[in-house]
Amino acid sequence: MSFELYVDNLYTSPYALSAFVALTEKGLPFTVKTVDLESGAQRQAAYAERALTARVPALVEGDFVLTESSAITEYLDETFPAPEYVALYPKDRRQRARARQLQAWVRSDLVPVRVERDTETVFFGKPCSPLTETAQQAAAKLVHVAERFVQGPQHLFGAWSIADTDLAIMLSRLVRNGDPVPSKLQEYVDFQWQRPSVQAWLARHQPG
Repeated sequence: MSFELYVDNLYTSPYALSAFVALTEKGLPFTVKTVDLESGAQRQAAYAERALTARVPALVEGDFVLTESSAITEYLDETFPAPEYVALYPKDRRQRARARQLQAWVRSDLVPVRVERDTETVFFGKPCSPLTETAQQAAAKLVHVAERFVQGPQHLFGAWSIADTDLAIMLSRLVRNGDPVPSKLQEYVDFQWQRPSVQAWLARHQPG
């Protein structure tokens, strides 16, 4: 069965990106449909009655509709497990827990960075002001935690996981805007950015 994935029409949601990457890595057939968030389409009955949290992404599989990106990636990994399909999470249970910890953290913390370095500054180069003191503190926390996890320029847990995509996109809010980030983390972001599944997302909103 083919899936439908609802994403924002500007392709700037890091959470929609995460679900898109998960489906792409799994090699599952899916079509992308967009929701105009600026016009409030996500709150209209046609969408909100199916996608109960009225957010993107939303994964549609027949009459089953699932929102919240980490729920989507966990569902896909359990439904289409390795070794037949690419694993989205580490095999080791503690590393898998760490990956989920990182996913939850980048979605729930660091609000000043997410506000002052929104993803339009990442994907479209939208101008932004220097970080406020509060955002600098959040950025310092992001860098501190990332340095504990990132041991090399490639993957957090020896092999790629969806947590690599999620952490790299969060770090890119600093890296792509020229904020001070250790070279190790810059190299990590650049490496993750070149992953074909991420490039497939970027190609959807690049000129030409």
